Amino acid sequence: MDDREITRLQKRIARQDPGTFHFPEIYGPEWDQLYIGDKVRKGRDFLEAVRAGKFPGVEDTGEKRNGGRLYRWQGE
Repeated sequence: MDDREITRLQKRIARQDPGTFHFPEIYGPEWDQLYIGDKVRKGRDFLEAVRAGKFPGVEDTGEKRNGGRLYRWQGE
């Protein structure tokens, strides 16, 4: 995940209300156009970036629900 992608996702997250979310909600409508392998890779990259602290205020809940991993946005 490059800096441009991180910045794009940070902006999308900042517009969200605090609470839980799935990564595709943040990624945007382009998510549905990706191949499954690209979805897996991007999802894993996001998880690693969250764990590395590149998305302040976002945490991995460690839960999966409705087909995907849940993250929590604390808000700014």
